[in-house]
Amino acid sequence: MVDDLRYDSEKDTSVLKRDDLRKTRLTLRMLNDLRKAGEAREKEVKEELGLVRKMYAAPPPEAAPA
Repeated sequence: MVDDLRYDSEKDTSVLKRDDLRKTRLTLRMLNDLRKAGEAREKEVKEELGLVRKMYAAPPPEAAPA
């Protein structure tokens, strides 16, 4: 995906060391990234649901023979 908003490895600073005891604080940037990831997931689910509805839709009624 070109516009994958769910994960950016360059911004990943969540790697913790064994001796890290403090909790990490969520910044506004982190919260914004989480919101964008949630929106991207919702968009994917809607697109997938549309495809599933097309696949399992009732077949169109056949034309009566003339």
